[in-house]
Amino acid sequence: MLRAPKLRGGLGELFLGDLLAQILPPTNYKLQYTFRNGTRVDAVIQFNQGLVPIDSKFPLENFKRLIESQTDEERKANKKRFVSDVKKHIDAIAGQYIQPDEGTFNFALMYIPAENVYYETIIKDESFGEEKGIAGYAFLKRVIPVSPNSFYAYLQTILLGLKGMEISGQAQEILSHLERLKGDFDRFLRDFEVVGSHLNNARTKYDEAGKRLEKFQDKLLSLGEIKSLEADAAMDKQQKALS
Repeated sequence: MLRAPKLRGGLGELFLGDLLAQILPPTNYKLQYTFRNGTRVDAVIQFNQGLVPIDSKFPLENFKRLIESQTDEERKANKKRFVSDVKKHIDAIAGQYIQPDEGTFNFALMYIPAENVYYETIIKDESFGEEKGIAGYAFLKRVIPVSPNSFYAYLQTILLGLKGMEISGQAQEILSHLERLKGDFDRFLRDFEVVGSHLNNARTKYDEAGKRLEKFQDKLLSLGEIKSLEADAAMDKQQKALS
């Protein structure tokens, strides 16, 4: 992993891209993301609420000198240079990539592309003489150091969160659909009640009309009987006159 700076940076980005592709859906991350102000970051993880920027250009030149140190004096001097490099890199990440105005969260990830480097830098976090530890400095700047293994765990956690958000979104969509169905049913129920009311009114009017028709029919029958009696009486009278 300790190659020339340009090649090392390219490999770091390559490893980072591979890890992201293995875990996250393509829609949830982007490589070489450019902010509106023109700043480009190696990758971002995309959430509905914002972006998590990730840098993979970890400075390793003085780390190589550190592990190749022959004497305690060399080791101490190279540690100091390495700490200075890393802190400058942390400052650059915090200053360039943590941009809430550009839609990022208020933290960024610093990808360290080798486990042995992560161990020496973060896990075995000494004070380096009078220097402040790198891990503590990074967290103060809201920059989270991650190794390939720890980053994998981060991504698994993020994936679970994304699935939870997806399920939550689907549940919300179902609830919204049910609310719409309830509204449709309420409107149908009101219309049904109106139709029922109209039918009841029509039935009442029909019954009332039927009763009036029966009365009218009775009157017609009574009138017919009277005319029949009158006709019979007239016929009897005529027969008597002929006799």
